[in-house]
Amino acid sequence: MTTSSCAGSEVSEMPLPQKKRWESMAKGLVLGALFTSFLLLLYSYAVPPLYSGLASTTPEGAAPCSPAPREPEAPTSANGSAGGCQPRRDIVFMKTHKTASSTLLNILFRFGQKHGLKFAFPNGRNDFDYPAFFARSLVQDYRPGACFNIICNHMRFHYDEVRGLVAPNATFITVLRDPARLFESSFHYFGSVVPFTWKLSGRDKLAEFLQDPDRYYDPRGYNAHYLRNLLFFDLGYDSDLDPSSPQVQEHILEVERHFHLVLLQEYFDESLVLLKDLLCWELEDVLYFKLNARRASAVPRLSGELYRRATAWNVLDARLYRHFNASFWRKVEAFGRERMAREVAALRRANERMRRICIDGGRAVDAAAIEDSAMQPWQPLGAKSILGYNLKKSIGQRHAQLCRRMLTPEIQYLMDLGANLWFIKLCKFIRDFLRW
Repeated sequence: MTTSSCAGSEVSEMPLPQKKRWESMAKGLVLGALFTSFLLLLYSYAVPPLYSGLASTTPEGAAPCSPAPREPEAPTSANGSAGGCQPRRDIVFMKTHKTASSTLLNILFRFGQKHGLKFAFPNGRNDFDYPAFFARSLVQDYRPGACFNIICNHMRFHYDEVRGLVAPNATFITVLRDPARLFESSFHYFGSVVPFTWKLSGRDKLAEFLQDPDRYYDPRGYNAHYLRNLLFFDLGYDSDLDPSSPQVQEHILEVERHFHLVLLQEYFDESLVLLKDLLCWELEDVLYFKLNARRASAVPRLSGELYRRATAWNVLDARLYRHFNASFWRKVEAFGRERMAREVAALRRANERMRRICIDGGRAVDAAAIEDSAMQPWQPLGAKSILGYNLKKSIGQRHAQLCRRMLTPEIQYLMDLGANLWFIKLCKFIRDFLRW
């Protein structure tokens, strides 16, 4: 009784504004817990298990793509001779993580929108149930026998399933990045959603992890695939494969057979010149602004020793990258070094011209400084490290549409093109409510 009396006395003496603050905080915590529980429950249904193998793929009896007859495209030679060729419009872009792939995605979105092409979009999310393997049935409004011009969202690659959605002469492309740099970027972007990293206590969690990765890494841990051989994983292979296994080289050669061009993030402009030539596109088709980039303060550079450790930790990706780095420069030689230098210079001049026309202030800015929510890029959980752009207030009619499309982030562009991103919208609502 005395205790109750004391408690009552204390409450009655609490200033009213302070009491209301505590009540608001309590309500916020309860609502936050309810929303979080609901999100986790929904996510458990929306995200497939990682180790489901190929069980989620479309049954073998599903009809392959049956494209409508049209005039045949003139072949484009591998050495860059595009005389008399027709622009290629059937493209599969295997979108790897943290490789400038969002920038390339914007290029494909613009080309497809400009020419009225048919995209194969995911249903609900901005990826095809990643990290599960791709299946045709995951495509929005899929029907057996349906054909698409462009497939370009994140997936875990499954060649036969993708092949069944596009015309026989479709062009397959992907992009790679130096594995140590990719690992560093992935660690900082995805690390907060990889539970085994929560055991890292130091200020520099990346350096602490690389001192003894086996101490922390659990290959079956939730989201573990983000932190070892991510390229190998995205391309559909076992990212924990024994490096001495002959399967490693077999997989690399299989990638070479499946893809007509493997771009390199470190030589992005040269890659786009090769892509433009392969697809017989115009210079305007491959203009770009760098999208989904992190601010400099959020990008600690790997030291020599940490770079070596990161490369060794991602040895499968390192072997993949070395192979395609060599083949990339063979393509450049076949294209012609002088010709490449001229075309890269022309691309950079055109990009610089568009920067002056389109971008307010001429540079990327922090998320807080982006005035138009339609230009706000998706941010990693718990941070706002991804830069975006402000569109100039006054842009001539000739460039207004192109400027907006070049600066539109992935999520907003997908919705503009008609993708049903109900799950992403729900996540955004909850994140905004909880201020994550």
